[in-house]
Amino acid sequence: MHSLAKVSHPHASITIYLPLKKGDREGFRASEPLLKTVDARLRLAACGLFALIVVGLTQIPALLTALALAGCAALAARLERAPTLRRLAALDGFMLFVLFFLPFTVPGETVFSMNGMTASYEGVLRAVEILLKANAVVLIILALLGSLGSVELGHAMARLRLPGKFVHLFLFTVRYIEVLYREYRRLRTAMKARGFRLRCDLHTWRSVGYLFGMLLVRGIERAERILAAMRCRGFQGHFYPMTEAEPVGQRDYAFAGLSVAAVCALIVLECLHS
Repeated sequence: MHSLAKVSHPHASITIYLPLKKGDREGFRASEPLLKTVDARLRLAACGLFALIVVGLTQIPALLTALALAGCAALAARLERAPTLRRLAALDGFMLFVLFFLPFTVPGETVFSMNGMTASYEGVLRAVEILLKANAVVLIILALLGSLGSVELGHAMARLRLPGKFVHLFLFTVRYIEVLYREYRRLRTAMKARGFRLRCDLHTWRSVGYLFGMLLVRGIERAERILAAMRCRGFQGHFYPMTEAEPVGQRDYAFAGLSVAAVCALIVLECLHS
């Protein structure tokens, strides 16, 4: 069975799928980012293991190493610089706002005072730890899972024997949250067409309540129609992947070995500096 290469015309909305021979397929895979050719199951497992270990780290050298490893993964995945930096900036902006008061609430050695409040060294250290953890985890998620589609990620979850209800919830959420958003936009457009403007009064609050109530009602109705359509197609509570999992290759084994080595290095650094 031949693989297919997707070719799109730059000035027309036409997509052509061309069959690839074995030699062409290997060359096509070689031109892709390094991490994109790794099996989705291994990428998901490595991402979960890395995040689990990083969350448990408490030493700054180990956290800096984790952030550096996540950065190397981002380079190997060839993430676009501007969107990645914007996402990290949004995360850091929110985290800095939340962590600003942490040094003033954790007891310990005083570092500085501000308007009668004293910031402790332990509090500053705790804030830096949380910031490094968040950046490392988000960066590794973008690097390993950012190039996976929702369906491919759901199939990887199912093949890793994750709970079926969790996989179903993930797939339905990703698919139908956009549908609910379009329904919300239609309701908002209808309200604006009738002259509704947001104000701080009882009428506004009542109208917003009606908006979300109607959105909930329409969401339930659509869910019932979707369930009926799925039952008509023989749905029995299980999704079956339409494609077979590719066999694990040498590149996948190398990625698994590097992932385990990186996690072990983080654990060793944590133990050495504790």
